[in-house]
Amino acid sequence: MYTLQTSASFDSAHFLKGYEGKCSNIHGHRWTVEVTVASEDVAEEGQIRGMVVDFRTLKEDLKELADELDHCLVIEKGSLKEKTKEALLEEEFRIVELPFRPTAENLAEYFFDEMEDKDYQVVLVKVYETPNNCAGYSR
Repeated sequence: MYTLQTSASFDSAHFLKGYEGKCSNIHGHRWTVEVTVASEDVAEEGQIRGMVVDFRTLKEDLKELADELDHCLVIEKGSLKEKTKEALLEEEFRIVELPFRPTAENLAEYFFDEMEDKDYQVVLVKVYETPNNCAGYSR
């Protein structure tokens, strides 16, 4: 089995509604996402002969996803009062609403699914909230 791994980083804020502790308040992270893809074989012909995938393409696809969450407030849909959300949008803050609580665990699954949708054979995604703390997701 061949495996390839790449990573991308983004900066964003989030909070965990209903959490009792510091993470219930808006705070930011320098998130790092590591994606591992695999294949039983390498390409036998063409430009990527001898490769699973072109690293350039893999990196670009992951970076595109990470950039969607860069420099914004990532929130769970319905976690802010509508008035609060409207006020932030009026101030031209960028908000990304997700259908799940924005934990490292859920973000790992999100990136896994998104990369899989791009036709990669994803085996593991790790999302780091800090350099020492990460969550992983695999199937």
